[in-house]
Amino acid sequence: MRIVMVMVMGWLAAWPAAPTWAQSAPVAPGSAPAPARENVKLLQAVTVTGEQPGPGLWKVSKGNHVMWVLGTLTPLPRHMEWRSAEVDRTLAQSQEMLEAPSADLKVDAGFFGKLALLPSVYGARKNPGGESLRQILPPDMYTRWEALKLQYLGDDHGIEYWRPILVAWKLYQKALDKAGLTNANDVLATVRKLADRHDVKRTPVKYQLVVEHPREALDTIKETNLHDISCFNQTLNIVGQDMGQLTARANAWSTGDIATLRSLSVGDRHESCLIAVINADVAQQLGLHDLPQRMEAMWQQAAVAAIARNTQTFAVLPMREVLSPDGYLAHLKAMGYTVQSPEDLDP
Repeated sequence: MRIVMVMVMGWLAAWPAAPTWAQSAPVAPGSAPAPARENVKLLQAVTVTGEQPGPGLWKVSKGNHVMWVLGTLTPLPRHMEWRSAEVDRTLAQSQEMLEAPSADLKVDAGFFGKLALLPSVYGARKNPGGESLRQILPPDMYTRWEALKLQYLGDDHGIEYWRPILVAWKLYQKALDKAGLTNANDVLATVRKLADRHDVKRTPVKYQLVVEHPREALDTIKETNLHDISCFNQTLNIVGQDMGQLTARANAWSTGDIATLRSLSVGDRHESCLIAVINADVAQQLGLHDLPQRMEAMWQQAAVAAIARNTQTFAVLPMREVLSPDGYLAHLKAMGYTVQSPEDLDP
């Protein structure tokens, strides 16, 4: 049952696994935008188009058993078509594919409970007490919001009464669209089709969490606002000054520029602040406070077992977990596995 989880799953839409790479602490409400990073290689703020190869594969090995890993990314250029001959060849020689780790949140409730909760889901979309953004945001933050709202959303009066976290999400999506970027790329779907074409066993890596008291969870969501504002502020910073770097990162993934991918981590700041909201008061109610650790433990167990039973395995992971010094692959390396990047394999 997923009706009551509409709010949470909206926050987690771009979250196949919890970010562990370059997470910034939430910016205090009303604070100035973070200074731009120096010495960062930037591509032109124009998205690439047409057929592109994407990044090379990472190699994880122990003895003569190998797992090849594709790092995925969002957003990507809207008009880019990903075609990787390397992924096709590698899947053709693999015995199993580990799908990207994900979380499946379900509510333990009966049919009539589902119907009763629908009005509450809609109510959780608005600010507690019916306050407007002008009333709850610091004046300087609201001024920045007004300018970005006019640029990306126009004269939308109703959104002024939405929860800041939801306003942030809508603003971010509009900014992606204007930049020629999208979260709705078909990379994962393409990988699944290639695996099916080569008769490769696909193994889901999905953590299922059941929320036993949905009404109490909704009440908590409806009353939590402080962390919303912090994430809202970070989103204003990203939309106002970092869209060029998001485009550069998307282009780098498309063209296989690993060096630029390593240098740009701005996109994860938005996801990390969304998860900071989840990890606030709502987390205890929904049982989400240690979800990232649970998901990694589940993936690690699946990866170790797959490498042991197969001569060759293929896996899909978010790029942050591939590149992070504290990501999934780094933890496998600490366990004694050999991890090699595309640069290591093809200098």
